[in-house]
Amino acid sequence: MRVSSWFSKMLGMSMTLDNLDKLLILQLRDLKSAEEQLIEALPKMAEAARSPELRSAFQTHLLETRQQKYRLEQAFRLLGQDCDSEKCEAMEGLIAEGQEVIDAEGDADVKDAALIAAAQRVEHYEIAGYGCARTFARRLGREAVASLLQESLDEEANADKILTHVAESWVNAEAVRSS
Repeated sequence: MRVSSWFSKMLGMSMTLDNLDKLLILQLRDLKSAEEQLIEALPKMAEAARSPELRSAFQTHLLETRQQKYRLEQAFRLLGQDCDSEKCEAMEGLIAEGQEVIDAEGDADVKDAALIAAAQRVEHYEIAGYGCARTFARRLGREAVASLLQESLDEEANADKILTHVAESWVNAEAVRSS
């Protein structure tokens, strides 16, 4: 079975990788799809969390994610592009892993630790995407776009730090006690 990557799916939309402008657009479309999917997934993760701190982290990041989607739409406008997105299969897979955790039977504290692990995989994917897109925008002299992307990148990095803090301060200790 052949699996499509994010850019091969985008290239199927009659784009070629012949300049950095097009690559930036592809990255932005991937990020927009990722954020749209995450907007649907975060409430489920928050509901599944036992730890109030973890639930709060997911709820706060949902608000940020909505703003990140809006910033991506602004970036498309600045670039004179439609806000189209193609399903980000990588995010779809990461969210499916999170859903498996939500659906799993077991100790609630251990499930919280697993939810954090799943959420951090998502954050790392987004950090990579925003970092690359920001760098492309800077290289192309698109400073307003780069600034929007940097703001989202900073939020993603902060979300990852918050998840680490919640894991190390409460959740992992509770999960160990459950063992």
